[in-house]
Parts: sequence; C-alpha cells; structure tokens
Amino acid sequence: MKRRILAAFGTFAVAVSVVFGVNYIVLQKPMVDVLKTDPRNKGVVISAHYGSYINPSELVFDLKSISDLNSPADVSRVLLQYADALKEKKFEQVVLAYKGKHKFQLKGGYFKTLGMDYKTQNPVYTMRTFPENVYRIDGTAAFNTWAGGLLSVLGKQMEEFSEFHKQWYLLEIAGGS
Repeated sequence: MKRRILAAFGTFAVAVSVVFGVNYIVLQKPMVDVLKTDPRNKGVVISAHYGSYINPSELVFDLKSISDLNSPADVSRVLLQYADALKEKKFEQVVLAYKGKHKFQLKGGYFKTLGMDYKTQNPVYTMRTFPENVYRIDGTAAFNTWAGGLLSVLGKQMEEFSEFHKQWYLLEIAGGS
C-alpha cells in the first residue's frame, strides 16, 4: 500500500513539475528576458502563465508589483514588449491580472497584433486605442470606442487609458492592497 501511495505521490510531483516547467520555459522565461533587456523595466514585476497553468489558449499576464519610480507607461511598454516576444504564439484570450486577481482581458488576436506591430506602430496610437480593445472578465467591453473630432477623441481615449490603469492596479496600490 505504501508503494502505491509513494508511486502516486511521485507521479503527481512529476506532473506538477512538468506543468510549472512548461509554463516557465514557454511564458515566464520570455517575460524575464523582456524585463532584463530594457533597463526602463526595472522595478516592474510580472508573472506570466497559462490559464490555471494548464490552459494553453489563455495567457495570464499578472502584474505583481511596480516600484514608485515606474509609471503606467512602463507597465504598458512591458506588455507591448512581451506581446512582441510572443508574437508567434496564439491565444484565445489574454487575462490582465493584478496580484493574482483577474481584472481585464484582451482578445488573443489583438494581443498578437500588438506584438506584430510593436516595432513599427506609433506607441501613442497604441496607447490611445488600447482601451477600446479591453474587456471585462465577463467579456463585455470595458471602455468606449470614440468617434468625432480628432482632438475630442484623442482626449477621451487618453482619459480612458489612464482609467484603465487605475482600475487594473493603481487604485489598489493607492489603497495599500
């Protein structure tokens, strides 16, 4: 009986090691590389893994912490650099989490587009159009799509970009959570 229990435990331990190893090699190692490659990323801590660690159609981009010297632009840059690093991968959705709590999601196709366009697209354009591609966890649009005069649209888009970061993590940081 002890042998069976030990064999079952050993099998379970190997399976868990494989799951975490695959997550590290495929998703977290590229994140480590992104964070180390650009000195402006210092102070940003992010974990990346498959949904529930076993669902390869879902990527979880989990912001763990940022230093007082970092800004929302730094977090956004890391997300874009990571999308670039994973541009050959395909996901149905990308969850944006803060300290393990799922806050928003992006469609996988949009995340891929961010990666494909990273080196050629104007980052201000990406920032201002980003919120209209953000969804709540239930799949409903989190922000508006704006139309009208260029200046008023630009202003609303940038307000929503700031609001997105507030809802994702800044309000919790300010509240000490």
